[in-house]
Parts: sequence; C-alpha cells; structure tokens
Amino acid sequence: MAAQCCCRQAPGAETAPVRPPPEPPPALDVASASSAQLFRLRHLQLGLELRPEARELAGCLVLELCALRPAPRALVLDAHPALRLHSAAFRRAPAAAETPCAFAFSAPGPGPAPPPPLPAFPEAPGAEPACCPLAFRVDPFTDYGSSLTVTLPPELQAHQPFQVILRYTSTDAPAIWWLDPELTYGCAKPFVFTQGHSVCNRSFFPCFDTPAVKCTYSAVVKAPSGVQVLMSATRSAYVEEEGVFHFHMEHPVPAYLVALVAGDLKPADIGPRSRVWAEPCLLPTATSKLSGAVEQWLSAAERLYGPYMWGRYDIVFLPPSFPIVAMENPCLTFIISSILESDEFLVIDVIHEVAHSWFGNAVTNATWEEMWLSEGLATYAQRRITTETYGAAFTCLETAFRLDALHRQMKLLGEDSPVSKLQVKLEPGVNPSHLMNLFTYEKGYCFVYYLSQLCGDPQRFDDFLRAYVEKYKFTSVVAQDLLDSFLSFFPELKEQSVDCRAGLEFERWLNATGPPLAEPDLSQGSSLTRPVEALFQLWTAEPLDQAAASASAIDISKWRTFQTALFLDRLLDGSPLPQEVVMSLSKCYSSLLDSMNAEIRIRWLQIVVRNDYYPDLHRVRRFLESQMSRMYTIPLYEDLCTGALKSFALEVFYQTQGRLHPNLRRAIQQILSQGLGSSTEPAPEPSTELGRAEADTDSDAQALLLGDETPSSAISLRDVNVSA
Repeated sequence: MAAQCCCRQAPGAETAPVRPPPEPPPALDVASASSAQLFRLRHLQLGLELRPEARELAGCLVLELCALRPAPRALVLDAHPALRLHSAAFRRAPAAAETPCAFAFSAPGPGPAPPPPLPAFPEAPGAEPACCPLAFRVDPFTDYGSSLTVTLPPELQAHQPFQVILRYTSTDAPAIWWLDPELTYGCAKPFVFTQGHSVCNRSFFPCFDTPAVKCTYSAVVKAPSGVQVLMSATRSAYVEEEGVFHFHMEHPVPAYLVALVAGDLKPADIGPRSRVWAEPCLLPTATSKLSGAVEQWLSAAERLYGPYMWGRYDIVFLPPSFPIVAMENPCLTFIISSILESDEFLVIDVIHEVAHSWFGNAVTNATWEEMWLSEGLATYAQRRITTETYGAAFTCLETAFRLDALHRQMKLLGEDSPVSKLQVKLEPGVNPSHLMNLFTYEKGYCFVYYLSQLCGDPQRFDDFLRAYVEKYKFTSVVAQDLLDSFLSFFPELKEQSVDCRAGLEFERWLNATGPPLAEPDLSQGSSLTRPVEALFQLWTAEPLDQAAASASAIDISKWRTFQTALFLDRLLDGSPLPQEVVMSLSKCYSSLLDSMNAEIRIRWLQIVVRNDYYPDLHRVRRFLESQMSRMYTIPLYEDLCTGALKSFALEVFYQTQGRLHPNLRRAIQQILSQGLGSSTEPAPEPSTELGRAEADTDSDAQALLLGDETPSSAISLRDVNVSA
C-alpha cells in the first residue's frame, strides 16, 4: 500500500475556508522573490526520489522556521515553472532539536493508472497528527524563476518554531541535469547532477534562493538500484535499504550550495580526509593525479587561514556535460572530467575550490552584486596556497596568464562597461549568473592583493584573513564588513587614512569601471614569462625566415602548460596573422601541439580558425568530434561562425550533435542559426574539408538550427575559471 503523507487533509478539511495568499513583501535581494527578511530558517529537510526514465525528481521539503515578527500573513519562497507543487501544509515544531526526519518512500503499485507516488514524511510513533493544509499560489517573477506564496495561520507568534511541508515534482529544471548513459564515459547507467549557482536551485526545491540566508540541511534520497548518490554534505553510514541514502550538513550553507550527483560512481581514497569519486574508467587517472596532493593543499590552507571546517574534502569528476569547470560544493567539489588531461589547470582549479572552503562557503557574499567577496578572496587565497606549495614563479606565471585574459575581456567589453565594477548594480530581472566574469575574479584579486600590500607583510595579512574568517564564518557579509574589519585589524593604517588615498580610494576600487587601479608585481615569475614574450616577439617582429630559424631553437615541449597557453593567447590576440606566418607556425608547432592537452589544442585550433588556415581544419574536425564539453566546443563554434567557415561548422555539428547534452546542443544551434547567412565575406574555394559541407546550408540546415538558449561568449568560457 502506498504510504501517505503526514500532512494529508483531515476529514472535512477540504471544505474549511482558507484565506487567499496576500501579496509578498518587497524583496531585499532583487534576484530573490522571497520574504527571507521576515523569517529565520533554522533547518531544511529534503526527501527526494530520482526518476531518471521520466527525467523527474519528486520531493518532500520540510522548512523549519520561526517568524521574526508576530502574525506574518505569508511565507514567500523562490520557485520555478519547472516545479509542480502538489501540496503545502503547516505543522508546529518543538523549540528544541532540529533533527532530521525519517522519510518513507512508496513502492509503485502495479498497473499504469496512478502516477508514481511522492516521497512522504511518516508520523512520529505515538504523535498526534498536527498538520493543516495551507493555501498557496505561484506567480511569475523573472525568466529564471517564480514566486511561491504560502498562506500561514493567523495566530503564529514571533520566534515560535514551525514547519512548512511542501510536496512537489521537478521536471526540465535548469538546476537538474539528466544524462542518458551514452553521455557518460562508461555508457552504462544514467547520470544526474545539480548545479545551483547562482539562482538555479529554486528549480531543485522551493527555497530562500539568496546567498544572504544560510541554514543546515538533511536529506534522504532514493535512487534506482546500482546508482551511487552523493551530496554536498556528510553521508551517513546508516543504510535503511538498498538505493536509499542519508545525508546531513551540520554547518549553515546558502541554498545554492545544496548539490546532488548520482550515477555509476566509484570511490578511491587519496588522503586521510579526501577521496575521489569517478566513473570506473576514469578512477585510476583521477587517483594518480591527485593522490597526496589534496592533503598537501588543505594543510597549506590551514596554516594560512585556520582549521578546515567541513570534515571531508572529496572530489567528484562529472561527465563533459557539466556546464562549468568546477563548483565548490561543501564536502564535495564538483569538477569536469575533461580537465583531467590538463595537469596544471587541474591543480589550479582544485586549489581554487579548496580556497572556497574558507572564502565563499564559510564566509559568503550576502548579495550577488558583490561576488568578488567570494571569488576575489578565493583567488587570492588560491595563489597564496600555490606560492606555499609550488613557489612564487609558478604563481606569477598563472597570474600573468589570467591578467592577460582580463585585459582581453576589457578590450571586448570596453573600459566603461558597468560589469567591470566590483560592486555591480543588479537590475531587476537580470540573471546574476550574467555577472560572472573575469573582473569578479581578477579585479577582485587585485584589490585584495592591494590590501595585502598596504599592511606590508603577506603573513600579517594572512593573520587578518584568518581572524576575518573566524569572525564571520557561517554568515554572509558585504564589502563594508571586510573593509571595516581590515581597518580595525590594522589601526595604524586607519590612522593613515589608506582608504582615502588619492586615486586608490576603497570606494573607487569598488565602484569605478575599467581595469584594476593597481596590479601585482609579477617579476618573480620572469624566468617563466620572459621566454614566452621573447618567442612571441620573434614571430611578430622579426622577418619571417629569421623568426622560424630562431624559434626552432626554443623547445616549447619542455614549457609549462601556462607558458604555452600564454604564448598561444598572445597569437590569438594578434589574429588574423599574415598567411605566411600561420603557415610557418603550423610547420613548427602543429604536430607538437596536437599531442598536448585540450587547453593547448583548443587555443591552437582557434588560431587555425581565426586565420582561415584550411590545411589544419581536419584537426578542428577531429577535436570537435572528440569533445562533449561546453568549454571546448562553444569557443570554436563561435569562431567558426564569425568568418567563412559556417558551413563547415554546420556539417561537424550535424555529425556530432547526438553526443551532446541537449542544453549544449541548443547553445550551439543558437550560434549556428545566428551565423548562417550573416557573413559579408565571399565564400572560399572549396577544400577537402569544406566541399562536403557547402551543399548543406539550405532549408534543411535552417530547420536543424532551432534553439532557444543564448550562448555564453567564447572568452567567458575559455578565460574564466568559472568555479562560482
């Protein structure tokens, strides 16, 4: 018999009058429709059932709350059109423990008549039923979410604990990525993961979807047999039955850091408090690359910023469909498997996520308008960790590489772009994810670095950041909290009015558009950056025959990945290059670069495409045929569609689209549909690679390109370490 929810209506309750939901109060966070300012969220409990065949998640959510003033008329939560709410109920809660409830899952009955049952909370043994139904309504809010208004009982007192229980299903949710087996490496089992940053988790479960609100959470998840489930929380060793997993997060986190992944995943320990999870075919590679290293990075971070607070630091490698590089979910970093072949990028990306354990997860920006408080501080901490473990030269090289990318992005956006501010004004209706750019990371880093230089000693600044974390851990802050703490920690700097120095005022750092007001001294990396600059000058300043002869004496196969990437980025900046230069570059480097990692190969192939160098187009084709990730496909398709190679791009896409996630497929379709017919350049003479594609740009091709997702820019994908 199907289990019933404890909050089912009592006999006669369906005829009881209920007040219509009132209008919601004004929101403090323009990206949130919620009434979070009127309540304290003490804990949330999730009961989830994964239904991969239907691409559906069924949920029962219990919010443990107390009102901050008497008789609030309604609770307003962030939701999404992908969420279908089935019921809402109220239950008084004891003021004591916030313990996770048990969940009961219903067994599907025979026959197709009833829909699959939802997860349900059972009554506690001996308890009197105490639920009453609540009226609710869902209203439009923005194109990335809805508002859910739930009427509350009129007699509710301030600070009186209560629970709101919501039963729902979620289908086609932006936060929930369902993958068929063929989109995984092993092609054995379906796979699902969630990605909440910035405002996607409102489609995962109704919530206060704002970084200003944090709470603890617990969850019970039921999955198909043989599927491993992980969450950004501690997993209980208790096993109720096969396929049912229990989790608990003991520290308060914002909604966007609640994350789930399920699939054919196997673990391997890589340190005393770390393990990697990956598909079986990837596990040996992931283990060999990270064994022992993560503990080294954690220990370095602890020496700098204090104890690691989250218990375990595990890493799960996700299929190429993962839409960003990495995500700092507490206890369980999500990272794209594609990065495994690029060792130095893997090191930097994981260390960046380690740094988020202190800056972003423990201390969080209270609004999306100040994301630099997480990303700028995490980038600074990341570079302090790499300096401690790999030396200043490597850190300066990586910093030079990223600052180069920052200036490249600035040329595209313009120095007066409002998104180049550290305190960006988020207009109502604008998705906060659009504010993720290199200014958030690198301009934020430069400001934090400037603060470190003011105190004259990196170690003293480390001490300050350690005290800052201790003071604000598990809370959300604004920029003024950081700056006031800085001046209080260094009273001598406050006396000198360093916050008001002409041209370097703190307010100017926060609100001026354009480049950083000051950049770090990177001279300690000159042993690694000088050869890059010299080789670039050879190819752009010397006579071509002399450049080729001189370049042949420089063995870039012995360079670090960041050196080669920096060199290729400089060539990309100078493209289009004279054809004879591209021909000589190809003769010198093409075969060598083709044997290197994907971060190197994509940069060389972008040079090929931007310079219409047809002899190497077969390498572009082979690369796109082997790649399923957004970061290694979108930049090439965007470059292909800005010149005379649109038909080639269409042909490759037609042959590979079946291996792409639907979201990525729609993004590429949008690029191709915008590009077709827009070129004013004459078509080139057909080559081996182009000839097969020319006949395809007809009405059938136009019908193929029906997409509704606006793609991100190539530079944001190639140059931003989008770790959120």
